[in-house]
Amino acid sequence: GPLSERRLMDVRLGELPAWLATCDFSPQGLLGGVQKAWSSYYDKYINVKRGGPAGISMLLAGYCLLSYGWNYQHISKISFWVSVL
Repeated sequence: GPLSERRLMDVRLGELPAWLATCDFSPQGLLGGVQKAWSSYYDKYINVKRGGPAGISMLLAGYCLLSYGWNYQHISKISFWVSVL
C-alpha cells in the first residue's frame, strides 16, 4: 500500500524519512494518532471475548511504575529513615 497508510512497524529503515514526511505533526494530527493507538490497544487487550485480565493488569502495572518513578525521591527519603530506626 501507499507509504502514508503503513504502520511504523511495516516501514523499512530506508523508507523512514519519507514516511515521517507524510505524518501530520499538528496538534490535531497528534491527537488523532493517540486516539488511534488507544483504540488499537483497547481492541487488542481489553475488548476481547477470551482475553482475561491481561489488558487491565498491564494498565495497572504501567500506572504503578509511573507512580513509583514520579515519587522515587520521596520514597527513598522515607525508606532511609525507616532503616535508621
